[in-house]
Amino acid sequence: YPYVRDKRILEFCRTLRCQSCGIDNGTIVAAHSNQSIHGKGRGIKASDQYVAALCYSCHYEVDQGRASREGKLLIWNSAHERTKAQIKAAGLWPEST
Repeated sequence: YPYVRDKRILEFCRTLRCQSCGIDNGTIVAAHSNQSIHGKGRGIKASDQYVAALCYSCHYEVDQGRASREGKLLIWNSAHERTKAQIKAAGLWPEST
């Protein structure tokens, strides 16, 4: 996949509920994947097509929480799939991917 930077996707994620816990508390952001297969590297965020709309607490758990690596991947991957479906439904998904 090409490396995508799309401000519309990031802004859209802020309009959603947390795709992990369901809360809508004003802290929702586009949480980028921490996986190298998604383009994450030292000092480089993953492509914007690899985001999950997460609240502060869930984002923290995925990035620095106490869950196992597998647990963090499960949380992020599940939220990513739900986020991706909503991005596609809104017509914002990059055509090249």
